[in-house]
Amino acid sequence: MKLTVWTYEGPPHVGAMRVATGMTGLHYVLHAPQGDTYADLLFTMIERRDHRPPVSYTTFQARDLGSDTAHLFKDSCRDAYERFKPEAIIVGASCTAELIQDDPGGLAETMGLPIPVIALELPSYQRKENFGCDETFFQIVRALAKPVEKTARVSCNILGPTGLGFRHRDDVEELTGLLSEMGVDVNVVAPMRSSPSDIARLGAAHFNVMLYPETCEAACRHLERAFQQPYTKTVPIGVGATRDFIAEVQGLTGVTGAPDESRLRLPWWSASVDSTYLTGKRVFLFGDATHVKASARIARDEMGFEVVGLGCYNREFARDIRKLAKEFGLEALITDDYLEVEKAIEEAAPEMILGTQMERHIGKRLGIPCAVISAPVHVQDFPARYSPQVGFEGANVIFDTWIHPLVMGLEEHLLAMFREDFEFHDAAGPSHHGGHAPKPMHDAPAASAAAGAEASMAEETAAPSQDAPAATGGDVTVWLADAEKELKKIPFFVRGKAKRNTEKYALEQGVTEISVDTLYEAKAHYAR
Repeated sequence: MKLTVWTYEGPPHVGAMRVATGMTGLHYVLHAPQGDTYADLLFTMIERRDHRPPVSYTTFQARDLGSDTAHLFKDSCRDAYERFKPEAIIVGASCTAELIQDDPGGLAETMGLPIPVIALELPSYQRKENFGCDETFFQIVRALAKPVEKTARVSCNILGPTGLGFRHRDDVEELTGLLSEMGVDVNVVAPMRSSPSDIARLGAAHFNVMLYPETCEAACRHLERAFQQPYTKTVPIGVGATRDFIAEVQGLTGVTGAPDESRLRLPWWSASVDSTYLTGKRVFLFGDATHVKASARIARDEMGFEVVGLGCYNREFARDIRKLAKEFGLEALITDDYLEVEKAIEEAAPEMILGTQMERHIGKRLGIPCAVISAPVHVQDFPARYSPQVGFEGANVIFDTWIHPLVMGLEEHLLAMFREDFEFHDAAGPSHHGGHAPKPMHDAPAASAAAGAEASMAEETAAPSQDAPAATGGDVTVWLADAEKELKKIPFFVRGKAKRNTEKYALEQGVTEISVDTLYEAKAHYAR
């Protein structure tokens, strides 16, 4: 266990809470000390929920540890049943309560409650939040799903959406519409939007849609074994993946209907005149495995970006991400340490980051634009508007989300031309980005005599040599005044690369002070 300021995943009981919060008629009794009750506030704060999650805590204190804490748990279970009258209860311990080994599951079974009580065994010190989601949902399905007659029309269950999921609410709506256009009904959506009674009739569907493997793969495998329900393997995020998903569903069911693509704009827009400036933009991807895999395909095949780094924080999918990275000629970064991610991003020097809330903060520090593609996310990634990631409308949303942080081609040209203007000088930053208030003119960098020549110099200096060693950045820190002034003539959107490559060149040559001559020697070196 490691103390950290930020974390990509919480402990597994938070995953169980995500499942319970998405459902109705289910209550979660959590054996936890005073202080661990913070977790349900994540939902009301980040998701803007209008009510608290269905969770009751035992909230024992330090003085309780000298006596029997089991009665506290039993009292909490009894109170939760009498107050909320749920259809089923799940019980478990927080990471702290796990240490006192009270066995909440065994205690609940002795109480004789007249509803199903499902015990959760979540190893808090070996596994994390997404595992908690997956295991909790699996245990609920295993305990409650029953053999039932199949529906008359072809139907499916959409599995995986939970509380605190990245755009799960809108993804479900978009996918339901897409399946309807194909002639496939949705039997149950679970865990989100389902009750224990709905879980009992999962077996009525002809197949399952595994929307987010992190949160439902164990349940999908169980339903395949127990009820002979196949499940889809393709997550329909992006144009190509959505078309592959449609073909997969057609193959599983024999339906021939296909969704209308008339509202799909990404392919044309990404090939439009202004968007040709997207081609070759260097991007770094990091997040959960599902969204990273989908985003890598979109970035390379549908947006024309160059993927220069990728990785995920959920180690359960490390093998998949390493295989994907190999296809891109990269080494995957599998870590839950945001400082390792920051170091990798700094070394790769991308022009954009596609990541989580954590990478947004990293991007701000490094001055690199970032678009969010994956949980963990902050409140602004639970928008009031309809904003799915899956399906054809999801592809449109992704296009808008990804290009917004970038400076487009015409804007780059104008910013170079009007560098001395009070509003457009490069110290003010792109006009459509937040947090870039125009600075006084005396702070603006000196104008170049020829903007085109500067841009050319920037591109040549910024293009790293194949033989260049790994960037160190901070090893050379002394820039002479004239060199700094000359560096500021380079347009801001490539200035960072030019600076880093000049410092690498100086390090190779043993130069400790960077002059104007060093800057132009580096330019000539990398232009070869």
